[in-house]
Amino acid sequence: MFKMSRIHLFRTEVADKPGGTAAKLKALAEAGAHLEYVYSERSSTSSGIGALYVAPRQTKAEEDLVKKAGLKAVEEPIVMRFEGDDKSGLGSRVTAAWETAGINLHGLMMAVLSGRFVGYATFDTVMDANSAATILAEIGAKE
Repeated sequence: MFKMSRIHLFRTEVADKPGGTAAKLKALAEAGAHLEYVYSERSSTSSGIGALYVAPRQTKAEEDLVKKAGLKAVEEPIVMRFEGDDKSGLGSRVTAAWETAGINLHGLMMAVLSGRFVGYATFDTVMDANSAATILAEIGAKE
């Protein structure tokens, strides 16, 4: 059985230089925030600027800490967390099923630790994310 849920992202700009992301993460750590997801990228349109996306644990207190550190809630990108027992070829089966359904992934990260997998998939639309969750549940029911 697999579990899939949307994570709520917060974003801030960071300097695109050594320590730009580290400074924001340090401020979050000092505030006591527990982060489930961290992603950063350079801006493709603005030199010297990057973006930091984080998802705190899903509690209001954690979200308040992130907001106090200057990050803003964002609706995009649409990131879904999925997890379950690891099986050989699972990533291939899941992504092939999504492809067959016409779902275009914006991004994907998967990892395995101690027989369990966790992944973060980024989708272009909420409809794609919801379809992907349904497909993952169907695959999980067969595993």
